[in-house]
Amino acid sequence: MASTGPAAGPATARRKGATRRSQALSRIRPGGGPDDRQRWQQRKASLTREGILDAAVDSLVDTGYAGLSTNDVARRAGVSRGAMHHHFASRADLVEGLIEHVFYHRMRQFLDDFLARLKQAPPGQDPYRMAMDLHWRSVQSREYGAFLRLAVAARSDAALAAIFTPAARLYDEIWLGEMHHAFPQWREAPELMRLANDVTQAVHSGVLINGATWGAERSAAVLKRTASLIEDLAQLAQT
Repeated sequence: MASTGPAAGPATARRKGATRRSQALSRIRPGGGPDDRQRWQQRKASLTREGILDAAVDSLVDTGYAGLSTNDVARRAGVSRGAMHHHFASRADLVEGLIEHVFYHRMRQFLDDFLARLKQAPPGQDPYRMAMDLHWRSVQSREYGAFLRLAVAARSDAALAAIFTPAARLYDEIWLGEMHHAFPQWREAPELMRLANDVTQAVHSGVLINGATWGAERSAAVLKRTASLIEDLAQLAQT
């Protein structure tokens, strides 16, 4: 069995997790996010920008990529055309900001939830099922709905793909790095960790898309079997 060294105490693990959270998020959005209090207090106009991007997520989820427009987003955000143009002069600018926004909030939501659950978790709780439960919850968010619409649209839109694909690859790189640090049990078997990650993401996306067709019983069976498979891979990683 591979050794992972002395286990850090819960408080140390939480501090390290919070530090890595900030580092990961800063790589996705180098200028900082809405939880960067000093920056956002100094630049209150950025709150308007964040509201516009939240409205853009709603517009994208409700109308699809083809229906996304600066006029609709401005209406949803309750801002003037002038304010909209100040932050996003064109639809292309809005799409670029939206992609960054979606990836940033997906990462932030998962890391915040994971750190909170880690803090509250009783000794001996299965970390893999906890992480999978949180990931399944994250794919049901509006941000993930926006991500799916962007991913599908990018397959037939070269201009969108040129922005979306590099951002998605960066997100994947950062995500895998966070999983590597969150689960030291996998460090001696990174290929198995990537496989577990890829299976989890593929299955959760598939259940999300096909769940209405399959029904609750079939969907639950797939999720349960996938969780068992990930535990098997974790055991294999430690041998």
